Amino acid sequence: MIFYFAPRTVAVASHITLEEVGADYETRVLDFSADEQRSDAYLGINPKGRVPALVTDKGVITETPAILLYLAQRYPDANLAPWKDAFQLAKLQEFNAYLCATVHVAHAHRVRGERWADEETALEAMQQKVPQTMRTCFQLIADDFFQGPWVMGQSYSLADPYLFTISNWLEGDGVDIRDFPNIAEHNRRMRERTAVTKILPIHGL
Repeated sequence: MIFYFAPRTVAVASHITLEEVGADYETRVLDFSADEQRSDAYLGINPKGRVPALVTDKGVITETPAILLYLAQRYPDANLAPWKDAFQLAKLQEFNAYLCATVHVAHAHRVRGERWADEETALEAMQQKVPQTMRTCFQLIADDFFQGPWVMGQSYSLADPYLFTISNWLEGDGVDIRDFPNIAEHNRRMRERTAVTKILPIHGL
């Protein structure tokens, strides 16, 4: 497999999971400062022009929830999803979908506002709103989603590298992770995992 990523992006979650499952893979780093994600070469791999992208023997997979689920299914011995419990599997997907569709989008209003508006005043308004929206998202996660010590309870799952990745954005978004003690402790716990220690230097985290 070939894993395309840019440092310090949402690709961190998939990168951790590749290590967690012991996958045999190569990496390709994209330089966002040079707009490499919009190059013809990369658009031929992922027409969305975003990361991550995972090239497999059957084709290319994009979008973090899809990549995470693929890795969990391809490497079932890693026990990253509750395959025998349909409800718990749905709850895992529910959480990852929330991170993808709501929390990531809330964050992107600070750093990728041009996706939604062109006027400078509109961009500034979106940026100013981010601390509030991200705080609201993480309050919900801390109060209603997070079971502890891992997202789904006693078992580490696909939700954990994804939450870790996005919780690392809080400081830049004007939110103190220490306001959510269970999330801060999760972040600390994640940093002790072997798979995480391998990729943190690559992403400068």
